[in-house]
Amino acid sequence: MDRLTNTIRPYAWGSTTAIPALLGVEPTGEPQAEMWMGAHPGAPSRLDRGAGETTLSAVIAADPEGELGAAAVAKFGPALPFLLKVLAAGAPLSLQVHPDLAQARAGFEDEERRGVPIDAGHRNYKDPNHKPELICALTPFDGLCGFRPPLEAADLLEGLGVDSLKPYVDLLRAHPEDAALREVLTAVLTADREEMAHTVAETAAAAERLGGPYAPYAGLVHDYPGDPGVIAAMLLNHVRLQPGEAMFLGAGIPHAYLDGLGVELMANSDNVLRCGLTPKHVDVPELLKVVVFEPTAPGVLRPEGDGEEVYETPIDEFRLSRFVLAPGGASRALPDTAPQILLCTAGAPAVGELALAPGESVFVPAGEKVELSGTGTVFRATVVV
Repeated sequence: MDRLTNTIRPYAWGSTTAIPALLGVEPTGEPQAEMWMGAHPGAPSRLDRGAGETTLSAVIAADPEGELGAAAVAKFGPALPFLLKVLAAGAPLSLQVHPDLAQARAGFEDEERRGVPIDAGHRNYKDPNHKPELICALTPFDGLCGFRPPLEAADLLEGLGVDSLKPYVDLLRAHPEDAALREVLTAVLTADREEMAHTVAETAAAAERLGGPYAPYAGLVHDYPGDPGVIAAMLLNHVRLQPGEAMFLGAGIPHAYLDGLGVELMANSDNVLRCGLTPKHVDVPELLKVVVFEPTAPGVLRPEGDGEEVYETPIDEFRLSRFVLAPGGASRALPDTAPQILLCTAGAPAVGELALAPGESVFVPAGEKVELSGTGTVFRATVVV
């Protein structure tokens, strides 16, 4: 197994303190948004097997079956199919959706054919993969997930008493659910920006004054003044996860993370289509192809099982579980049928003879037998083969 050295991404929405606190280091004063663990080309983890530091992606490329196992290579191809992150939101992330596998492949091939540079700001598809994801809270964690029922969204908007929201209220009440949600989101994102800025300001002032169900939306305007995503966000369900609770996000489900520290596990992709709450590119026509326009109740997941507590999801590219190791407990042998990354988030556990501190992680190739011991909390990311 290999101790990993991981890259921390300094996105502007990142907390300045949460990841340093996890790692037990002094904050730099700069935002630290995501720590990536895996083999994504954007920021692969690094390791040293005695011949100098190299990337996990290079190690896997040199011997896919040896690192991932024949079963994983046969099912997912010769690359690690998941990306594990520690995510620290100090401000709201962009309101976004992810494509399904067919949409990602078609979009990537189209942009490649048109010669759109992979690092271009207006590029939608960075790779040909889908990006289902799971977020598990380490602290109380606020997010938005899935459309509210249109009539519920209409009541919420109407309760603000903002005259310029009335056309959206009427649309939400006058059409079938899918058409209502599509028309309102399209209208919000394509509205005149000057008029929308005025609507957003009035909406934010009313939300701050009223509080209650409006409280999660009131602060958005401080980070994104005039952004139509402030109105779009109110079409979504607000979710608060407590530590240990998780939320799964499939293709086409609009969502945004607002605040908190969590462990995020996803398919090995960086494909994002944005609806708002961002200074970045918003491609409304492409976005409307990907969004699933139906109400979605945000299901809160709690881990199941004795010893290894599993967060059940409907996909095979990743599987997240958690071990809470109590003092004096027996060591726990881990399955060796697939590759895995182990992340410590609390305490002082050990993987074999390798001691881990909070924020440290290891890569365990398929076929390598390891045991967990000591005390603390360890998250296990692997695949279903």
